[in-house]
Amino acid sequence: MSIKSQKDFFSGLMFMSVGVAFAWGAGSYSIGTGARMGPGYFPMALGVLLAILGAAITFKALVVGPEDGDKVGAFAWKPLVFIIAANLVFGAMIGGLPSIGLPPMGLMVGIVLLTFISSLAGDEFNFKEVAVLSVVLAFMSYLAFVLLLKLQFPVWPAFISG
Repeated sequence: MSIKSQKDFFSGLMFMSVGVAFAWGAGSYSIGTGARMGPGYFPMALGVLLAILGAAITFKALVVGPEDGDKVGAFAWKPLVFIIAANLVFGAMIGGLPSIGLPPMGLMVGIVLLTFISSLAGDEFNFKEVAVLSVVLAFMSYLAFVLLLKLQFPVWPAFISG
């Protein structure tokens, strides 16, 4: 049996491995029942569904399509680096880095930096569009997390909020 679509085959394997890892990790938590879900219920269900989805995609890649189907392209390093960097910077902005003397800069600064850094992962960058997007995301995040959910974390840098 030959692989008809390399992209689908390797995507399916990735889904299966992540699903099995989630299900394995959830095994150490109490699963509970459908009526009284424990902390491991959702990760277990998600892991099993992801593994089933991966198996279906892998099977399809082996059965459906022409022999010379989609090939796996080059590894996309630029998006990987910028997306991971954006998340690390966001975490550092929310929590601060006391070891180097950086105080928490708050949700607003974190979201603006997250948006700008992650937008560099794409092929096109439009400063005005990213600026508008970052302001809208910051406002909506403030509305959702601070006003509606009443979560307690720094919204503005310590030197602004007092």
